[in-house]
Amino acid sequence: MTRRLDATESGIATAASILRAGGLVAFGTETVYGLGADASQPQAVARIFEAKNRPRFNPLISHFAHAQAAFQQIVPNALAHRLAQAFWPGPLTLILPRAPGCCISDLAADGLSTLAVRVPANAVARALLEQVDRPIAAPSANRSGRISPVDATHVLEELDGRIDAVLDSGPCTVGLESTVVDLSDPQRPCLLRPGGITLEELQAICPHISLPQTTSDAAPHSPGRLISHYAPHLPVRLDALQAQPDEALLAFGAPRPTNAPLVWNLSPTGSLEEAAARLFTGLRTLDHKGQAMGLTRIAVQPIPHHGLGRAIQDRLNRAAAPRPQDGTGDTAP
Repeated sequence: MTRRLDATESGIATAASILRAGGLVAFGTETVYGLGADASQPQAVARIFEAKNRPRFNPLISHFAHAQAAFQQIVPNALAHRLAQAFWPGPLTLILPRAPGCCISDLAADGLSTLAVRVPANAVARALLEQVDRPIAAPSANRSGRISPVDATHVLEELDGRIDAVLDSGPCTVGLESTVVDLSDPQRPCLLRPGGITLEELQAICPHISLPQTTSDAAPHSPGRLISHYAPHLPVRLDALQAQPDEALLAFGAPRPTNAPLVWNLSPTGSLEEAAARLFTGLRTLDHKGQAMGLTRIAVQPIPHHGLGRAIQDRLNRAAAPRPQDGTGDTAP
């Protein structure tokens, strides 16, 4: 059985001890809960893939307590320093070339010449990282391709008995994974995954950053780029103006008349920040309750395509993508 540790000095110390010994600990960040392992121990990293049923061609983000520790593992450039100063600690992942003598295992990096690194803002996560004093590889703490967890209960629903512990720091405040920016070519920075830092915020520092590119289920260059991802069991229908009687409804904005027997409103006031924080809980709730009610699908009302709306739409597009049983995509049983 997986231990549930309180976010106390004792709980953090226990979690750090487990990680140093090569164990798996899920911990909360401001984005979602991550499934952590010592990135310098290949066997520990391998346990992440086993616990998640994760494709081994998908690289992992390594987490650090502060920018100085992260920059010891990669070769930063001037733009990396500017973005780190502006957004670290925070929901931003940077991809940069590996430094000579980097201690992070090839398995965590998928054998690439680059690394994905970030410094989370969550105080409990940073205290844990300080105590471990090693890079911690941590994808989202769920079965591969499934809905990301934003509280400790979600983690246990997915991974109880498959990991050593979960450090419960309460609900995540952002609720969407980090923004991923590729800086391996400083002349051509690229936004690979929209997330908690918006495109507009990035453009204020890096006006020439390119927009996300279409990806495939071939080996991705960064985490979180598989086409089918964040998937509930029920199929997802996007940009639905009306829900059918056999559909649950993921709504956004002022409530409208609907025949849907089950509704979760991401934000009745139309706040994208509130919608981002409630997205994964909403998908999970509609999926569980909808299945129990015999519903066949989740209909999703349109989401604005600006600010955090881009990140929300990215996650919804992946949730609606074809599943493995359809012949494409990646998800876990």
